[in-house]
Amino acid sequence: MSSLSYTLNDGNTIPWLGFGTGTALYGKDASSQVKAAIDHGITHLDGAQVYQNEKALGEGIKASGKPRESLFVTTKFGPNTKGPTPVIRDTLVESLSKLGLDYVDLFLIHQPYPLNERGELKKTWQELEAIQKEGLAKSIGVSNYRVVDLKELLEGATVVPAVNQIEFHPYVFDTAEEIYEFSKSKGIRIASYAGLAPITHVKGGPVDAPVNAAAERLSKETGKTVEPAHVLTKWLLQKGIIVVTTTSKPERITATLNVPNLPDLTAEELKAIDVEGAKLHRRIYMRHVFGEAKANV
Repeated sequence: MSSLSYTLNDGNTIPWLGFGTGTALYGKDASSQVKAAIDHGITHLDGAQVYQNEKALGEGIKASGKPRESLFVTTKFGPNTKGPTPVIRDTLVESLSKLGLDYVDLFLIHQPYPLNERGELKKTWQELEAIQKEGLAKSIGVSNYRVVDLKELLEGATVVPAVNQIEFHPYVFDTAEEIYEFSKSKGIRIASYAGLAPITHVKGGPVDAPVNAAAERLSKETGKTVEPAHVLTKWLLQKGIIVVTTTSKPERITATLNVPNLPDLTAEELKAIDVEGAKLHRRIYMRHVFGEAKANV
C-alpha cells in the first residue's frame, strides 16, 4: 500500500489519493463510506459545501477514531448562482461546525462561475488568502478554473493557489492539457475528478484499446490482475496529478492504493492513451463553465 504524497507550493503535503464525497454520495449520509475509506488506508477526504453531506463526512471522520493530524480534509466554497456572493469566511465557519473540525487542510473555490461574470475572481481569492492567514485553512486553491480564470485571479494574488481540481481524463485532455501546463508553470498542482470517466461514462470509446492492452501487459508482468481503472489511475499519477475518486468497495480502495507500486506505463502506452483520447471529447461535469452546456447530452 502506498503512502505517496505531493508537496504543494506552500510547503504542505497532500496524499495522492482522495476519497470524494460528491457524485454517488451527493446529498447522502456518507458517514459509513468515509469511515470504511479511512479504515482501509485513505487519509485524504474530499468534501464540498454543495455536496450537502459535510456533517456526514465529519461523523465518518469521528467514527474512524483517527487523530486529526493524520488526516487531510478538503472542502469547497460553492458560489451562489442566484443572489449576492456570501462572505466566504462565514460559509467556512459553518462547514467547520458541520465537519466537527477547527480547520481544513485545503479550501477550494468550487467553480469560477458566476464569480468571473461578476468580476469577483480577485476579491474572492483575497478572502481565501485572509482565511489561510487566520489558520482556518492550511492550504487554499480553486476548482474548475480555466486558464483565463487563473490568469485573472493571479493578477491580484499574493498567494498562488496550491491546487486546481478539474475533470481530468483522456476525453477532456484536449482542454485539460492547457490548464495542466499553465498550472504547472505557476506551481499549481492539478487534482483530478472523474478520472475513470472512460470506463464509467464512455464505454466503447477509442482509449479502451490502449488501456486494455496496458492492463494486459501489467497483469502478465505482475502476475496479478491489473484493471483498466488502475491503468487510468496510473496515467494520472505519471502526470503528477492528485486523484480524487469514490468507491464503496473496500477491495477497490486497497487495489487503488496499490497503483503507485505497479510498474510504470511505457512512453508508448502513455502516448497511445493521449492520442486515442484526443479523438473524442466528452466532458461529464461543469459543462457550463467551459461553454459546453448543450454538448454531450
